[in-house]
Amino acid sequence: MQLSLVVPVYKEEGNIPVFLRRIREVLASVTEDYEIIFSLDPSPDRTEDVILEARATDPRIRLLKFSRRFGQPMATLAGMEYSRGDAVIVMDVDMQDPPELIGEMVAKWREGYDVVLPQRRERTGEPWIKKFVSETGYKVINKIADVRIPPNTGDFRLMARRVVAEVVRLKESHGFLRGMVAVVGFKQIIIPFDRPPRLVGETNYNRFFGSLRIGFNGIFCFSTYALTLSTMFGFIIAGFSFLVMAVYLVYKVMGWEILWGNPTLVILISFLGGIQLISVGILGEYIGRIYEEVRARPKFIVDRAVGFEGKP
Repeated sequence: MQLSLVVPVYKEEGNIPVFLRRIREVLASVTEDYEIIFSLDPSPDRTEDVILEARATDPRIRLLKFSRRFGQPMATLAGMEYSRGDAVIVMDVDMQDPPELIGEMVAKWREGYDVVLPQRRERTGEPWIKKFVSETGYKVINKIADVRIPPNTGDFRLMARRVVAEVVRLKESHGFLRGMVAVVGFKQIIIPFDRPPRLVGETNYNRFFGSLRIGFNGIFCFSTYALTLSTMFGFIIAGFSFLVMAVYLVYKVMGWEILWGNPTLVILISFLGGIQLISVGILGEYIGRIYEEVRARPKFIVDRAVGFEGKP
């Protein structure tokens, strides 16, 4: 049994030595046949040098360096594509994904589960805005999406080789791993854990807008409900307009004084303009994603692959 660890990194020189020390202690009790794949977006610090220094003493450490910064989702998918293990674990290097869970995850996989999902009970050290956006996003996505994504789960997970093969085969450009794993299915199990704070430094991930972008991918890439909602709003507003017209007609026929003036018009016009812009924005989100898929650009370009002899 070979185990692959896929670890996307960017500006993480301070975390890597501690990560490797802890991960080796854990893996020693699980298997000696493993590989650690660092998927590196080009960093301005010594992240690459630290990885290569570690590889000099342990050939099981491998490096994928990209030609430019493609982002964490694409780095993760690249590591999965280059992995060789019978099971693949995706995790962060900052110790918020506890290495100590690996033993339990592998045990569940050996029991016959294809996907093992650690689910966060507590999210220590995260700001309230990120927690709020995450919690709200999962509720919305699971309400409208075509597939169910377990709440409070990140990319930290174990996947059997056949799951990895199917995820890579999807060829989708958004890289929303949680949704892609949900699409391919297979037998899954959740294990709860308390997420600790980040070990060193600040996250390189935009907390609010990054979470928002992930949420949008979950909504627009796995559901057409937003388009349906836009159409429903159109019918509701059209019905409201006919109602207002009928009220005006009654006032006119009865000879009553119409008291509604400019403020009412301004409010109505602003409301309708806002609804129109939201509808156009929804269309734009879908069209933008269609454009990304039709362009079919490479999801990542590898500049340097160290330790992958025989891999094209």
